[in-house]
Amino acid sequence: MTTTLAHSSAPIVIFSSSSSHSTSKLGFNGTDGTRVSEIVRSSLTFKAAKFTIFYDRARGRDGNGERNEGEEKGGNEEMDDRAVNLQFLINGLELGRWDMATLFFLLKFTEPQRQKLKTEAFRPWSPPSMASMATLFVKTPYPSHSFPKTSTTHFFPALKLSTHLGSKPRTPQRLRISNGLIEPDGGKLVELFVHESKKGETKKEAAALPRIKLSRIDLQWVHVISEGWSSPLRGFMRESEFLQTLHFNSLRLDDGSVVNMSVPIVLAIDDAQKRRICESTRVALVDSDDNLIAILKDIEIYKHHKEERIARTWGTTAPGLPYVDQAITNAGNWLIGGDLEVLEPIKYNDGLDRFRLSPAQLREEFTKRNADAVFAFQLRNPVHNGHALLMTDTRRRLLEMGYKNPILLLHPLGGYTKADDVPLSWRMKQHEKVLEDGVLDPETTVVSIFPSPMHYAGPTEVQWHAKARINAGADFYIVGRDPAGMGHPTEKRDLYDADHGKKVLSMAPGLERLNILPFKVAAYDKTQGKMAFFDPSRPQDFLFISGTKMRTLARNKENPPEGFMCPSGWEVLVDYYDSLAPADNGKVPEAVPA
Repeated sequence: MTTTLAHSSAPIVIFSSSSSHSTSKLGFNGTDGTRVSEIVRSSLTFKAAKFTIFYDRARGRDGNGERNEGEEKGGNEEMDDRAVNLQFLINGLELGRWDMATLFFLLKFTEPQRQKLKTEAFRPWSPPSMASMATLFVKTPYPSHSFPKTSTTHFFPALKLSTHLGSKPRTPQRLRISNGLIEPDGGKLVELFVHESKKGETKKEAAALPRIKLSRIDLQWVHVISEGWSSPLRGFMRESEFLQTLHFNSLRLDDGSVVNMSVPIVLAIDDAQKRRICESTRVALVDSDDNLIAILKDIEIYKHHKEERIARTWGTTAPGLPYVDQAITNAGNWLIGGDLEVLEPIKYNDGLDRFRLSPAQLREEFTKRNADAVFAFQLRNPVHNGHALLMTDTRRRLLEMGYKNPILLLHPLGGYTKADDVPLSWRMKQHEKVLEDGVLDPETTVVSIFPSPMHYAGPTEVQWHAKARINAGADFYIVGRDPAGMGHPTEKRDLYDADHGKKVLSMAPGLERLNILPFKVAAYDKTQGKMAFFDPSRPQDFLFISGTKMRTLARNKENPPEGFMCPSGWEVLVDYYDSLAPADNGKVPEAVPA
């Protein structure tokens, strides 16, 4: 017996309780349609302009789909302009003959691409375990999460096409694959700058408001929010957003949809500032020199539960977490949230502002370059040839998948970093040398600075890094070993499991649209004299050069093996550590957090 459940605000679940179909072969069955008895393809999205769903209140259908006499009449519901994701086709799904004609045409049309994806996939594909169930997800304002999506949709770009669902004959429509950039979270990129015509009025208003002085990290978060990296967030988090971020790593929007948000973006104030604000609904935000930066409006003040925030974000409250020491421990006991109105785009006047492209500017650049795929690579270290191998190999694989012009977004982190990381200015010098020497192709590479502060919060933070790149237009994200990780602050071990970052990204709520590209391990191949992908069948031929080893070599002015890094890039690294050499007074300049 086939049972169909349907509702306008829930998924349609179609399954079969008849064992007679569980082993039948794929094909036409009867004159009115077909029964699909095995998985034929994953990740197809259908667009139905208008269709009708029939459902049985009394579940009165026999095994042939005919209504039994004397049973209660079923109902029907018309649905307009709904997108239906055909996640997988399994035993029990019945489609009309015209629908099947369209489907078989599409399957035949995409077979070469499907085979290529199966052989060139970034991780092996395996069929879903629900061998007797097919699920049609109808996108509604209140999505159901009863049935989890298979991980395959997260690693392969879904084909989007237009067709119809229903039993009436339809004219098959032509397959269309969009080459446009991925939509930002929430459907629209948030930019929070005051219009030129209203700046005078805003400054006048701010003069009469209570003031909050921003720290350097606070200013970096204003930068992040105002340009739309955290879209659809429109300001520092209010309590409901803060709690959703801490406990769910996501935000539920007014329409019921979910976007990823894994790190709290909050502004702390102390008791004295809270008293000064009093009953005001707006405050002015100023920098360390008392220059007006923004107005925070419709404010909400709530308790800053520091221990809960630290434990939820880092998974530990051990002392010595860099961001905690820098931005939380001595911060105020209250958090203030509200909507931002930012007077001007944030500038640092450090010679690097030309690299600080906003999400809107990056999207414009990708469009100018006719990008049909954008793959992002974040790093906070100098680029060596192993990184370059990974990035160039990723582009090759995307070309083999059928993309015509994949563009690399080389996106070093430019906000706060801990003291022993190479400062941003030196990293940017090194990255420029990598492009000048042709290690990466300038024609297919965009180098830009990501303005976010660094938490070193491992799998929690890497979700934020990935989510922000969606808003910049990237639909592929390269994730490596132990992303956003660090050594345990009090024990001699890594704080996070090295593989958890990429595993979490493949399951993270709100990141389903992003294609995750797991790192291939690269090491120095002594037999070839260059960086190559590690071959476990001959481990004795490979040399792993850690970041610590690299820094030690540069500090001692020793050269790494030839082929590890381009020579001019290595010289920049040596020059940086040389700048930390003892001065005439015998004192070594201290490295400071960036």
